[in-house]
Amino acid sequence: MADHYFSSEPTSADVRRTVQARIWGRDYTFTTATGVFSRDRLDIGTAVLLREVEPPTTGGTFLDLGVGYGPIACALAVEVPEAQVWGVDVNTRALDLTTENAKAAGVADRVHPVLPDDVPEDLRFDQLWSNPAIHIGKPELHRMLLRWFGRLKPGGVAWLVVGKNLGGDSLQRWLTEQGYPCQRVASAKGFRVLKATATNPGTSPS
Repeated sequence: MADHYFSSEPTSADVRRTVQARIWGRDYTFTTATGVFSRDRLDIGTAVLLREVEPPTTGGTFLDLGVGYGPIACALAVEVPEAQVWGVDVNTRALDLTTENAKAAGVADRVHPVLPDDVPEDLRFDQLWSNPAIHIGKPELHRMLLRWFGRLKPGGVAWLVVGKNLGGDSLQRWLTEQGYPCQRVASAKGFRVLKATATNPGTSPS
């Protein structure tokens, strides 16, 4: 079977290259590779998310869900010096690239690329950022989002970007139905930028 960016262990040759990106007014050079998401450029959806949403203004613990090679995680850590950023992905090659890119950005001490099951059980997040892997299918997507939305602190915020033609509007409705009030904050280039809020105090650790 051919590799997907959500393959856990890509079997394709690990061919590296660099891509340039400008995020929140800063220029970055990221190392990418075959077998990871959008290896040839900063993908359009992520670019829309980072253009339409300003970085956090205070420190906290942030989650980049589906970290890929790490552009969101690295940019969050650079912009918010007090932040601890956890980058979750099932793709081990992506995690290696995030580690490399965090070192290059000078934030390796505050960016933590890990497999999903390696996130400490008691850790809760102030914000979640994601260009979620829609192509894993709706049932698996919903399970993934509920798992990680349940790790948001009360009042925590999730920022998502989803293609309109990939179910952005229906996902907005579904999140609200699950108890995470969700609003569309921007639309651009065929993508919806969504903001969902954790209002259930039960999401906080006891």
